[in-house]
Formats: sequence, C-alpha cells, structure tokens
Amino acid sequence: MTEPTLLIVFIAALVTALATGLGALPLLAARRMSGRTLSTGNALAAGLMLAASVTLVIEGFELSGPRTIGGIVLGVVAIWLVKKLLDRQGSVSLGDMQGADAMKVLMIMGVMTAHSAAEGIGVGVAFGGGRPLGDLITVAIALHNVPEGLAIALVMVPRGASVAKAGLWAIVSSLPQPLLAVPAFLFVLYFAPVLPVGLGLAAGAMLWMIFSELLPEAQEEADSATIGVVVTLAFAAMMAVTLVLG
Repeated sequence: MTEPTLLIVFIAALVTALATGLGALPLLAARRMSGRTLSTGNALAAGLMLAASVTLVIEGFELSGPRTIGGIVLGVVAIWLVKKLLDRQGSVSLGDMQGADAMKVLMIMGVMTAHSAAEGIGVGVAFGGGRPLGDLITVAIALHNVPEGLAIALVMVPRGASVAKAGLWAIVSSLPQPLLAVPAFLFVLYFAPVLPVGLGLAAGAMLWMIFSELLPEAQEEADSATIGVVVTLAFAAMMAVTLVLG
C-alpha cells in the first residue's frame, strides 16, 4: 500500500464531507410534515446528536480527559455567546427562512461545523500514523457523517428548505474536514494536542443545542413519553453504528 500523500489525505477528507449530504435523502419521501412529525424529527435529531457528542467525549478522553473537559466548557460558552449575538441582531434570515427558524438553522450549522473541524483534524492525524489507519478512519467518519447529515436535514427541511438545499448545507458544514485534514497531516505533532480540545468543544456545543433548542421544541407537539422513546432509540441506533465502525 502506498504511503499517504497530501492529495490522498485531501480526497479522503473530501469524501467524508460529501457523505454528509447523503443524510438528507430519506427526507425526499416526507417533504411535508405535520407539527407532530416536526416534533418527532427534532427528537430524532436530538438523539443522533446526543450519541455523536458522547462519542466525541469518549474519543477525547482517550487522548486527554482534562483537555476534553476544557473543550466542553469552551463549547458551551461559545455557543451561548453566538446565541446572544444572534439575538442582538434581531431579524435573521437564511434563504427562505426567517426569524427563529433561520436562527436555529444557523446555530445547528455552526455546531456541526465545529464538529466537522474536529473530525478533519482526526483524519489528518490518523493518516499521520500511516495509510491503513487513515483509510480506516476515513471510512468510519464517512459512514458516521450520514446520520449527522440527517440530523441537519431534520432541522432544515421542515422549516422550508428543499431536500437538495439541506443536503448541500450539510456538505458545507463538513468542509472543514478536507480543509483541516491536510495541515493536520503535515503537522501532526502540533495538531494532535489540540484534537481533544476540539472534540470537547464540538460535544459541548452539541449538548447545549440539544437541551436548549431541539428538545424544548420537540415537546411542543408531542408528549414527553413519545419524545423519550424517539430520543433513546435514535441514540441507541447511532451508538450501534459507532460500535460497528469501531
């Protein structure tokens, strides 16, 4: 097997980013959603993101527990500050979406972009350890990104975005992966210590988004028992995917 080159690392990370867009495809079958379906979709997105955040924390702890915890705190503070800044802006728009809907989409895009940045560094650092490890991590992250793209689409499509636009924005949120994978590969010794902080930051921002935005909105049109079941099953499914991917 050939040694990893800059082009191989970039293409591998680009594949992981493009895989995120596949997550929007299931929504082609359900473009119109009732209020109850929207609530269920928010719960499903919350469960997927909860599992993703737990996975990030576990990965971070394997590298450095204190740095991961510090990253979690930074993530919560960062997303809280972003929310305050958006509130001060007043009316927010994103394409056809306005107001609270646009703000929620912008926030989840920011959270998932931070997540993608950490994954991009992870891909680069993995290739720094050799081609076999890099290929394995690339496949794992690409498959892992599909349900993350679904989480983004579940927030965007019910608020007026087309499935195509949701898929495109999901890919855009993952562009930090190829952009950061190459420098991380080139400077493994410098990026490796930062990785647990990045993992924690993404996890902290995700957790805030789940409990502050997605779950409260999920309970608007569905009872708590249903929401609990959907969140738990989505969490279990995402963790099962993570377990299979190793």
